[in-house]
Amino acid sequence: MSSITADDGVRLDYTVSGDPAGRPVVLLAGFKAAATTWRYQLKPLQDAGYRVIAVDLRGHGTSERPAEGVDMARRGADVHAVLERLDLNDVVLIGGSMGGNTIWAYLQQHGAARVGAVVIVDQTPKMLNTPDWPHGFYGYDASNVDTYFAERIPDTGHGTPIARRGMRLVRLLRLMKGADAGALSEGELALLDDHAKKDWRPVIAATSVPVLFVAGAESEFWPSAHAVAAAALASRGTAVVLANDGHAANMEQPKAFNRAVLQFLAGAS
Repeated sequence: MSSITADDGVRLDYTVSGDPAGRPVVLLAGFKAAATTWRYQLKPLQDAGYRVIAVDLRGHGTSERPAEGVDMARRGADVHAVLERLDLNDVVLIGGSMGGNTIWAYLQQHGAARVGAVVIVDQTPKMLNTPDWPHGFYGYDASNVDTYFAERIPDTGHGTPIARRGMRLVRLLRLMKGADAGALSEGELALLDDHAKKDWRPVIAATSVPVLFVAGAESEFWPSAHAVAAAALASRGTAVVLANDGHAANMEQPKAFNRAVLQFLAGAS
């Protein structure tokens, strides 16, 4: 485990593995998830010759946990701190869930000079459903924009029931073991609200690097059509929908996920 200090003094932890001379791949986990949830991706990426950096952004894993002041812009700034401090170039940024939209926050602030490719894992770029974007969070629209995420992440009633997930559930629970499943703090709710209200579609449209949008066909949070719709916004966008898969694609269906990512990266330059 290594660490850097962000510009505001917060410690950010990360691990590095694989070929030191390989193309860098930076892994960013979703809301409240730790970098260890990428366990099933480490060996395939290492075997393919990549240098893999799994990052715990603030509030995640072993990194420091400020009680407040974390929003999407701050998360983007933390990604910038990691790339700058480690002097990474031609980086592949892979983000799951909120980690995906954190990539857009980074690109909005700092551009793609250090970035060579992006992978977004089951994250719609706009969570609010509107007439021009019906691919948002189930049930979230103008009528409840300020209340829907006021206390928790709502249960949508979508996706495969837990009892029928089999090994998908086993893998998910194994990697999420120890995660804080309690009530969300005021700071976490503020971050969730900021995340929910963002619209990253203009950033996607302005991004020139190759982008792969991965969706779970049975995502609990939004229709899988978000991936194809988001890919259509990007100048070099592609999409893949993984069958028998929920929101945590890299954990629930790691073999299919890894195959899709490695195939994408083989042609992304």
